[in-house]
Amino acid sequence: MPKKERKRLQVVISDEQDALLTRTAYELSSPERLISKSEVVRLAIEKIARELGEGENLEQYRSILDTVPSDDA
Repeated sequence: MPKKERKRLQVVISDEQDALLTRTAYELSSPERLISKSEVVRLAIEKIARELGEGENLEQYRSILDTVPSDDA
């Protein structure tokens, strides 16, 4: 999928979330290809959107979001 030029979102994440991103990028990487944390975020966005479009995991995602404090005020 070609990248579009857009203003990047500046999202504040916790140290724990950053560590999860780093670990996931490391696990997905191979000697032939290093995966960036940005690629992990894009993959997660696509996966969540696809699942929601198929009616999967809606309540699970809502439950997760209800337990995470939002700083988008």
